[in-house]
Amino acid sequence: MEWHQIQYFQTVAETEHFTRAAEILNISQPALSRAISKLEQELEVQLFDRNGRNIVLNKYGKMFLQRVERSIHEIELGKQEIQDMIHPNHGTISLSFLHSLGISFIPSILQMFLTKYPEVRFDLSQSGSNQVFEKLLTGECDLALLSYFQDDKELHWESLWSEELFLIVSANHALASKDEIDLVEIKHEPFIAFKNGYGLRTIVDQICSQADFTPNVTFEGEEIGTVAGLVEAKLGVSIVPDVKVLDKNKIKLIRIRNPICRREIGLTWKKGRYLSPVTKKFIDFVKNLSHTKHL
Repeated sequence: MEWHQIQYFQTVAETEHFTRAAEILNISQPALSRAISKLEQELEVQLFDRNGRNIVLNKYGKMFLQRVERSIHEIELGKQEIQDMIHPNHGTISLSFLHSLGISFIPSILQMFLTKYPEVRFDLSQSGSNQVFEKLLTGECDLALLSYFQDDKELHWESLWSEELFLIVSANHALASKDEIDLVEIKHEPFIAFKNGYGLRTIVDQICSQADFTPNVTFEGEEIGTVAGLVEAKLGVSIVPDVKVLDKNKIKLIRIRNPICRREIGLTWKKGRYLSPVTKKFIDFVKNLSHTKHL
């Protein structure tokens, strides 16, 4: 069994079409058909059910494909490990993060890291918490920075810092004269919430539950800038961290006395997943910044 046969089989299995697979592999269709037939002869079983010009992966093919994909993944991983050993300060870090962290924290941390390791590249994506967790589990990203941590045995999470959450109201709202407030005082106010699946939505729902009320959600947003804009337009109040995007000439931040309103920001990655040397350096870099209070 030769390596090119394995690659050919994977492509045919994915397309279930010899002509299309041959075009992808840039070989002739007869050559591809011969390679697959030879592979089936070696395995002493047909991997595809043939009906004229149509082919369908059968139960033996599906079983073999699972092993093939694992083997290809391991080989690609081995190639990556070798390159990482040869070039320990090079490589790409796939990082996913919350929208709110992209306003100031992510640009700042990347600038500091790239000053030290200029050859590193970042593949960045921002999403809500649920989408970030999904990317971690599927291997779409190496690391994630996020707040709400749902308990998952497949993921490792380390808290980096805690930040206060504030009630925000429009500058001429009746509550704008206050500097502190008990959260229960807004139980009847129209509330601008984040959409379900976002960490801040989960945290705020929990905080309101502690205050013994359910917020009167009238609008939902995905980003702090959008939520703040709706508050500025006098469409409701909301709870957010103090970030640069907030225009404090148009909204008022009010400290919440009771209950305590904070969120934990943490670094997350999948347990057992291969992390390149430069990815590990980034983890240590961020953790060191958090320990020295530079975040």
